[in-house]
Amino acid sequence: MSTTTIPRHMQRDRFAPVPETQAARDEDDFPTIRTAIGTAARLVTRYADVREVLGDAERFSNEGLPRRPTPEDGVDPRAGNLLATDPPEHTRLRRLLTGEFTVKRIRCLEPRITEIVDDHLDAMAAPGPPADLVGAFALPVPSLVICELLGVPYADREEFQGRATRQIDLSLPLEERGRVAAESRAYMGELVDRAWSAPGDDMLGMLIREHGDDLSRSELIGIASLLLIAGHETTANMLGLGTLALLRAPDQLALVRDEPGAVAPAIEELLRYLSVVHSGIPRLARHDTTVGGRPVRAGELLVLSLPAANRDPVTTDHPDVLDVTRAIAPHVAFGHGVHHCLGAPLARAEMAVAFPALLRRFPGLAPGIPFDEVEFRSATVVHGLRALPVTW
Repeated sequence: MSTTTIPRHMQRDRFAPVPETQAARDEDDFPTIRTAIGTAARLVTRYADVREVLGDAERFSNEGLPRRPTPEDGVDPRAGNLLATDPPEHTRLRRLLTGEFTVKRIRCLEPRITEIVDDHLDAMAAPGPPADLVGAFALPVPSLVICELLGVPYADREEFQGRATRQIDLSLPLEERGRVAAESRAYMGELVDRAWSAPGDDMLGMLIREHGDDLSRSELIGIASLLLIAGHETTANMLGLGTLALLRAPDQLALVRDEPGAVAPAIEELLRYLSVVHSGIPRLARHDTTVGGRPVRAGELLVLSLPAANRDPVTTDHPDVLDVTRAIAPHVAFGHGVHHCLGAPLARAEMAVAFPALLRRFPGLAPGIPFDEVEFRSATVVHGLRALPVTW
């Protein structure tokens, strides 16, 4: 998929949405764009408008795209997928999972997150520089955390990572992504069946022990698949992109490295500034309505640009500038409303451990190649880097 065919809302100029997308905030109407599957949609870019749509499941359906037929394996690809359901179905599923992602529960995980981070820093340091920060650190750390949380064998990490990456790569043919999705469902089906036979102390075991009568096999597969992909792709790309952004702002990097109180605000600023999730699931207008005073007709598909919304000047001064010292600016990097990211506390906890630990371990950390040669991922549902060579 060339840059000219990448859907407009996914096009980036390194960290930022392309100027054309940002300029849409000032247009009198929502511009019409094409989604990755060629469907016409209206592009929503203002912060207030994005929040309005995300916060109103009555007017805007989360089941925004046509349903595909259930595949031959008999596993409904939408079953258990919180991103593709509306209340009350979404409410039922989310309630079963909320306990695993409370701030209290995540705090209990922090010592293990610290061990995982330190182990990977040791492994990265052992052979000496240079290293690929993405492959050596940014990707494996959240992968191992979510593996342990779900009870996925870490030995299978490379396989599920490869499948996850191909599933969200829109440059691949639809048939190939469908085949990979079927492979992923088959793998998760094996894990679900194994957990059903002998539930462990992980999240899958908990769901089966406590809610086995309320969840179908397809729903368990869908829940596990979503958490496995979302639980490592988003945080991994935040770690890679965030490190690169900080390396380009040495004074701000020093604050994150040396001042414990600066870490949490810096994470919120990086979330706002980078906005690795382009849009989430499009929303379908249930009836004629307005958003921010602009008309939307029943049946129209709305694509919400989270990066453009997060750089809306109404949210903060100089929104296109990374400033970890600014007062925390509001953002929709984790979405908003009933679909606000369930794993947000886990992502924040992982970044709060990983960023300062990385920067303290390697105080001389520096890009191994010029910035212009860093390869950003394009045509993927989650923005990120293919690799980040570093020295120290």
